Amino acid sequence: MRPLGIEGAWALEPEVFPDDRGSFHEWYRGTEFREATGYHLTLAQANCSVSRSGVLRGVHFSDVPPGQAKYVTCVRGTVLDVVVDLRVGSPTFARWEAVRLDDDSHHAVFLAEGLGHAFMALTDDATVIYLCSTGYAPEREHGVDPLDPELGISWPGHIAPVLSPKDARAPSLAEARETGLLPTYEACSAHYEQRDNARLQ
Repeated sequence: MRPLGIEGAWALEPEVFPDDRGSFHEWYRGTEFREATGYHLTLAQANCSVSRSGVLRGVHFSDVPPGQAKYVTCVRGTVLDVVVDLRVGSPTFARWEAVRLDDDSHHAVFLAEGLGHAFMALTDDATVIYLCSTGYAPEREHGVDPLDPELGISWPGHIAPVLSPKDARAPSLAEARETGLLPTYEACSAHYEQRDNARLQ
């Protein structure tokens, strides 16, 4: 796995074995995943979303603790997957990084608790599956406007974004920070340490 420029985010770039029947690849191996990330992924929920071209989901994040780590891949079509550092006080706060996920390269993205996640479908029927470390809890789930100029995410200019009403109403980064909605880097770091210590016992 390749670490991204944001602490707590990695990209998997697996070897794909094609033949006349199709292809095969391994998109998760626990031992290698833990060695690369230092993270033991506990599966609490698995999600699948199907989106038409232009659908933009996110930027979503959860309260920390407990937060929600995600491991994401695209099994049909193509999406532009984006990780955003929403941890106030982080050296890379407000920085984002994009990874193209598709059914050809079979890349995947892992993001730790406290990071924001979004993606835009670049094809119809783009099918994204993601493994989550905690289950969905609406009272802990939040969003930031994915089109916020302060974030400046470079979404493809030739595709008109389609947002859900909830995502369209999401606050800007500044508004989310001013109202105390965003997680802090200090709280996330303490959570990571506590989580890791608990798994060593």
